Amino acid sequence: MLAAALPLAAHVGSPDVFYEGAAGPYRLLVTVRPPQVVPGVAEVEIRSTSADVRQIHIVPLMLGYKGAQYAPVPDLAKVSKDDPQFFTGALWLMATGSWQVRIDVDGARGPGRMAVPVPALATRVAGMQTALAAILVPLALVLCVGLVSIAGAAVRDGMLDPGVQPDTARKRRAWIAMGATAIIVAGAMWLGNAWWSSQEGIYGQIVFKPLQLLPSLQDGGRLSLKLNDPGWLNRRTDDLLPDHGHLMHLYAIRIPAMDLVWHLHPERQASDTFVQQLPAMPAGRYALYGDIVHANGIPETATAEIELPAVSGQPLAGDDSGGSGPELAAADYSRTVSPLANAYRMVWERGSAALRAKQPTEFRFRLEDEQGRPADQVELYMGMLGHAAFVSTDRTVFAHVHPTGSVPMPAVQLAQPDNPHATHMMFADGPPPEVSFPYGFPKPGRYRIFVQMKRAGGVVTGIFDAKVE
Repeated sequence: MLAAALPLAAHVGSPDVFYEGAAGPYRLLVTVRPPQVVPGVAEVEIRSTSADVRQIHIVPLMLGYKGAQYAPVPDLAKVSKDDPQFFTGALWLMATGSWQVRIDVDGARGPGRMAVPVPALATRVAGMQTALAAILVPLALVLCVGLVSIAGAAVRDGMLDPGVQPDTARKRRAWIAMGATAIIVAGAMWLGNAWWSSQEGIYGQIVFKPLQLLPSLQDGGRLSLKLNDPGWLNRRTDDLLPDHGHLMHLYAIRIPAMDLVWHLHPERQASDTFVQQLPAMPAGRYALYGDIVHANGIPETATAEIELPAVSGQPLAGDDSGGSGPELAAADYSRTVSPLANAYRMVWERGSAALRAKQPTEFRFRLEDEQGRPADQVELYMGMLGHAAFVSTDRTVFAHVHPTGSVPMPAVQLAQPDNPHATHMMFADGPPPEVSFPYGFPKPGRYRIFVQMKRAGGVVTGIFDAKVE
């Protein structure tokens, strides 16, 4: 069990799935909390932005599932007594792989449907609870001792008339029977343990083992990134899908200050190797987060750290971008304004409510000039109003989030192939200077949020700090 858990030490990310989209005429914010063991139960929470939703049905299907006539009977989501726009449910995910939660809505404006991709990955081996073991182990010992005693009593006293005492021969045969029974019971326990160990080994093969990112700096400031596959289920380095036009989104964050960030897009050189010509970067240690999406829609973040010398680099081009902010040691968790270049700033419309773990939240940001007027010339950045990275200060959590949520666009396309509006943002009067991200922190702690928007052909990066209870 310990050996199976060792590869998980490098795993980062947010296991919960957040998605905001349209189910026909209804706007829904969906949260799915996948199980840590598979088979297991996924928790589903749905909030409707309108009050005209009467009921919601949910059903789990394998991603790309075509046989609708063989789908399980949908479950009716339970509406909250305190909030008629909030629905909850629970669904069994029976196998490791890519799933979708299909949501059917019935309301005053007719029916609506959406599908939310959900990866079902076993991330740990569930152990027996201490209290349960304290009950079962003594009961098992009583059962074993009882079987041996019953065998001895049957041979010693089973054929005697009432009141007759067993002789020496019967007592000897009783001891022999008890010894033989003890051997049989011990053998049965050994075989049972061997079977259990075999099943544990089989299950250990499906416990998620993240890809390893092996970085190296080559001449001329060229960063090489090799994806090393630990051998989980099947090969995972040559089955990648482009997300927003790139096979990998690489975040490089200087640590421990977390004051500099780059959002880069390495090019694939071989099936398991990516290369990136670095921009100008000061010397220091950097945490690397490489986001990729597999052909089955499952996203993954490969991580590494690298010590870099001062890199003269080349100017940022294309979708590559970077930003700077205060050092983590000077973090102000009440700060809601991040100064930008050219007399602009980014404002976090935070509100006064405390941030809590496991609670879905709409993170809203606004781009404006120094007089507080909405920014003009706002553009889409890789097809979205913005991109955000939520990173815990201990670097055990990293989430690359879009305005639609934490679900990567290739997975949405697999789940909703007939809905082009699910993956493309369109605005009749041009993109607004505001963006929101649905997300929920997986655990309490301190986080740094990197928010990127595009204006007048350049990408700006706002940096904010959050304290989560």
